[in-house]
Amino acid sequence: QEHEVEKMFTLKPGRLPQADVKNIIFFVRPKLELMDIITDNVLREDRGRSPQRDFHILFVPRRSLLCEQWLKEQGVLGSFIHREQYSLDLIPFDGDLLSMESESAFKECYLESDQTSLYHAAKGLMTLQALYGTIPQIFGKGECARHVANMMIRMKREFPGSQNSIFPVFDTLLLLDRNVDLLTPLATQLTYEGLIDEIYGIQNTYVKLPPEKFAPKKQGEGGKDLPTEPKKLQLNSAEELYAEIRDKNFNAVGSVLSKKAKIISAAFEERHHAKTVGEIKQFVSQLPHMQAARSSLANHTSIAELIKDITTSEDFFDNLTVEQEFMSGIDTDKVNNYIEDCIAQKHPLIKILRLVCLQSVCNSGLKQKVLDHYKREILQTYGYEHILTLNNLEKAGLLKPQTSGRNNYPTIRKTLRLWMDDVNEQNPNDISYVYSGYAPLSVRLAQLLARPGWRSIEEVLKMLPGPHFEERQQLPTGLQKKRQHGENRVTLVFFLGGVTYAEIAALRFLSQMEDGGTEYVIATTKLINGTSWIKSLMEKLEPAPF
Repeated sequence: QEHEVEKMFTLKPGRLPQADVKNIIFFVRPKLELMDIITDNVLREDRGRSPQRDFHILFVPRRSLLCEQWLKEQGVLGSFIHREQYSLDLIPFDGDLLSMESESAFKECYLESDQTSLYHAAKGLMTLQALYGTIPQIFGKGECARHVANMMIRMKREFPGSQNSIFPVFDTLLLLDRNVDLLTPLATQLTYEGLIDEIYGIQNTYVKLPPEKFAPKKQGEGGKDLPTEPKKLQLNSAEELYAEIRDKNFNAVGSVLSKKAKIISAAFEERHHAKTVGEIKQFVSQLPHMQAARSSLANHTSIAELIKDITTSEDFFDNLTVEQEFMSGIDTDKVNNYIEDCIAQKHPLIKILRLVCLQSVCNSGLKQKVLDHYKREILQTYGYEHILTLNNLEKAGLLKPQTSGRNNYPTIRKTLRLWMDDVNEQNPNDISYVYSGYAPLSVRLAQLLARPGWRSIEEVLKMLPGPHFEERQQLPTGLQKKRQHGENRVTLVFFLGGVTYAEIAALRFLSQMEDGGTEYVIATTKLINGTSWIKSLMEKLEPAPF
């Protein structure tokens, strides 16, 4: 409103909303399906009205010739007075988290060999360096990581003016391909934030929850008018309580909430002891903060109850047991009874795919006989159109036949200590608490890079897909860091192809470790979970129109 913006609307087909304005600006990703909606909007505009409204289009993050050509063929390109691009690459989601929110990045890179999103990642990193200084050390693992590093080095060469004299904030950049660790997103995350995302899905820090748990409880009313709109909540570290519990294992959340409840009710009790005007004034000044804390506690208690209903269900337990058996290397080479039963009962397809892919990854691919059996069962139960999805999963390396004839996973698991038997969920001493036993491979790589360095795990790195490399960027004299005693190193970990909340929690845990010596900032192409990730690889086939 300060900049005279009347209103903001979500893009949808049909007539544009009534508004007494001269200019209408479309702010869109360069996607063809969106161009169809815009065309519809423009064509339905009443040409007879006066004054005429002017259209403008801003593509985020880059203009696309394909989209402009499409608009031209529809005969509406001329209606746009300005056609510009708005370079929004990395979007801050939290104090230590940046995302490009490009949901198709993984599919584009691994299935379509389209490296546009990698170019945007490199551009985003160049912008970051322009603001926070050149990052002296770059480490990477994976094909995409190699591409991004190459593009960054090239961009630096092509713009010699980009040598900036800013003291570097980051000591190290670690570029990691998602396909170096395909296992982690498939497993069910067991942190508080991870479970909220697994069950309800967090979209751009917002979550929509079933409203009945959040209805204000009034005496005497038998719950006659329950709200029907889902309850929308924003989740980030600005909320004190959420910052404290988001990265804990869900089993450790209950005790924190009950402790908080006692503290808050004790604080409200104080009002009875306030006698003097000064004491009353003191109490009143704390009231807004106390009320915010109370409503925050009420919300998170409701969310925790919703999640507990699910995590205590038999089905959740059975599913988790199978996942944990696979990750610890039990029976990964034969057809699993639980998966067969789930297919027979027609459980949601994505759940089946996650389990079958998990088994495949934990066995370096499945024996052809086992793989064919699963494929046949899935296609006969869920429909033959899913053959394209299975093909995509195979291409991405998620569900594939075992080619080398040997399973490397046990070696990787033992060398990197990916499975820990005795996990302390309440007061964790290792990152494996985020999956109650399994330590995310990606985060383990980051941890070992910091200390003792990747040389110690050369053999295992060779078993994982893609090259690993190290680049150094020269800093202008006078900007080399002299590390003060006890000062932490800062590492930016960039996940190309997506990252889960559990991995973020594990990195935050490493940042907070007393003797860690490294703080982590996380960047990614997209915040994902197993469901949204598999969904992005599924082919949507329209049913035949007859």
